[in-house]
Amino acid sequence: MRQIENVVSDRGSKYAVSGGKVTDRKGCDAFISDLKRVKKYAKATHNSWACILSDGGPLKNDDGESGAGAVILRMLERAELTDTIVVVTRWYGGVHLGGDRFAHVVTCVRAFLAGETASPPKG
Repeated sequence: MRQIENVVSDRGSKYAVSGGKVTDRKGCDAFISDLKRVKKYAKATHNSWACILSDGGPLKNDDGESGAGAVILRMLERAELTDTIVVVTRWYGGVHLGGDRFAHVVTCVRAFLAGETASPPKG
């Protein structure tokens, strides 16, 4: 599991991104379950996620953040990243962000993808 915390803060809301390898729906469910074993992730307002399984196609879950799973899924499709779940976590800060929340989801997924496509260190 890879996590990047404090990716975005806006009007009290905070965002993080997590991800890791999965091979099936059970793996996705287990990943979310493991993530929520960490108290602050269990208390998050939303843990929206998506993945593209090489054997099962696309899966997504908004977890109450309407449309967020679709945004993550589209980015995974463009990156041609399979068998990797990406979870964008939001802790609601008391102010509705409107469409800006989608920009924050995009920023989080980009941060994750940048790490996934980075070249391994040489040496």
